[in-house]
Amino acid sequence: MRAIPLTVTALAAALLLTACNNSGSKSGDKNSSGCEIGGVSVQIGSASVAPKAGDTGEIPVSITNQSKPCTLDKFAGVTLDTGSAKADVPVLKGAKAQKLKLAKGDSASFTISYVRGAAGDKTSLDVKTVKITLPGTTASRSFPWSYGPVAGQSGTTGPNASVTAFQQVGD
Repeated sequence: MRAIPLTVTALAAALLLTACNNSGSKSGDKNSSGCEIGGVSVQIGSASVAPKAGDTGEIPVSITNQSKPCTLDKFAGVTLDTGSAKADVPVLKGAKAQKLKLAKGDSASFTISYVRGAAGDKTSLDVKTVKITLPGTTASRSFPWSYGPVAGQSGTTGPNASVTAFQQVGD
């Protein structure tokens, strides 16, 4: 007769466990939508500037949610603009996107890496601005580019640059 109370207890425990929110989201909002430029602040941090042609530089970009919970899924769009031409920056080879849920006040970051080009070289891009677009949106934010020319990718017409995956900032 002890089997019935034990079965009922196990069933009750299983039901309680399935009711728990196990999403790992601080916000607990399962229906958060994609993060949008108007609802988050986008900032370019202190860059590790490539000092001379052939050197690699890194530019950190941080996103802080200023409104309702939202999700960053896939990669940021980054476009380099020379004023007369635009070039999309590819995702870092081998990078894997992770879905990040940001509650109000939460932050994430990614990095733009580039190889500095030689000034006046026809394969280098004399970049004037960098445009950041969040995944799943078309709204963008542009920033002045003050890091020198960007080398062209050998064998293609694109820039020798890449974008990393989003990383959660803080705990």
